[in-house]
Amino acid sequence: MRERGEQPVKQRLFSKNFTLLVLGQASSLFGNYILRLALSMYVLETTGSATVFAGILSIATVPTILLSPLGGILADRANRRNIMVALDALMGMFVFGAAVLLSGGNAPAVIGVLLVALSVLGAFETPTVQACIPQMLAGDQIIRGNAVVNQVASISYLIAPLLGSILYAAFGLKPVMYASVACFFVTAFFECFIQLGNPDRVYPGTIRSMVKEDFLSSVRFITKEQPDVMKLLLLAALSRFFVMGITLVGIPFLVRVVLGLEAQYYGGAESALAVATILGSVAAGLLTGKLKTGRLSLVLAAIGACIIPAGSVFLFPSDATTRYAINVAAFCGMQAAISIFSIFAVSMIQQKTPNHLLGKVMAYTSAITMCAQPVGQMVYGFLFDGFREAVYLVLIPTGAVVCAIGLLAKGFFQRMEENALIIV
Repeated sequence: MRERGEQPVKQRLFSKNFTLLVLGQASSLFGNYILRLALSMYVLETTGSATVFAGILSIATVPTILLSPLGGILADRANRRNIMVALDALMGMFVFGAAVLLSGGNAPAVIGVLLVALSVLGAFETPTVQACIPQMLAGDQIIRGNAVVNQVASISYLIAPLLGSILYAAFGLKPVMYASVACFFVTAFFECFIQLGNPDRVYPGTIRSMVKEDFLSSVRFITKEQPDVMKLLLLAALSRFFVMGITLVGIPFLVRVVLGLEAQYYGGAESALAVATILGSVAAGLLTGKLKTGRLSLVLAAIGACIIPAGSVFLFPSDATTRYAINVAAFCGMQAAISIFSIFAVSMIQQKTPNHLLGKVMAYTSAITMCAQPVGQMVYGFLFDGFREAVYLVLIPTGAVVCAIGLLAKGFFQRMEENALIIV
């Protein structure tokens, strides 16, 4: 805690540790994206069934949700640098082994096992990476750091599908898998040079009692000691429920079924959303220190406000191209707003959480938001099917509900801002 009148020390964002982390994340995410693109194309070509791959993907998400709390405990009990190095090296080994074993006859089984293995490792990696950022940075630099990591993920998502599809078309699946292996090992190499201290807590009891104590202490922290963290988690999950449901189900349905446009229009919409996410991340970095906590409710309300025009355009006579353009613009605005809100919300959770609980709390953040996504997709799948002739009855009420949630959360965010001023 600083004394009144004392000036904070200016911290450099791109320190050696953070730069290495960003480079590693860029390599790892690129390898992940090209791998999953190539696997999806291969399964569709060999089986002719989107259901098979959708089933494999659904099963593969279960370990991440279930094991994330254990990943958080490990992130708080061991050296986070060593965890990241080991996990990325293991990912490379698993992908290499799958490439060696893969053949036409066993493809679904090998790919299914690979995706489950990567899901298990991801359950341990995600909370570790998120816990590293506040260990490397402090204060407002945490927000900027999260914005940079989000930008890297968005740029990788924008570039990887294009390069991955070119590599797959030219060389086939296995060379893409070997390229992914190289990305994971490059990531592990960068992470070897990160310097992070070891946890200063040594637990004298058994592993079982340690897991139980860590779980209870983290739950007590977010429910009793810092209930604002739990409320932030729920707001982040709720916003993800609406946004991911509307985006992942709504965009392809609106473009291909309702508007009857060609596949390239859908590809254009996806690219525009990726660019909007990048711009939202850049805006979050620029708004650091300027956007007060009390005004985050307006950002949340803006997400809903952007959805309303997407539905309103279907109330008036207009051609498919006009409706498409308005919907893409509206969804891009929503994507930029949710990117800003998510970065600030996660950063606030990190700032409020002590180092020895960071991994566990970040694991809860990942698990809760991850659970919200498939539920949102299922709900909006039913809604769009039921109101395909009147999609405005899905879009406009959704926008209004999200707006209302944002405005109702105004008091909560203002109280958080006042509490932060009291602490400082």
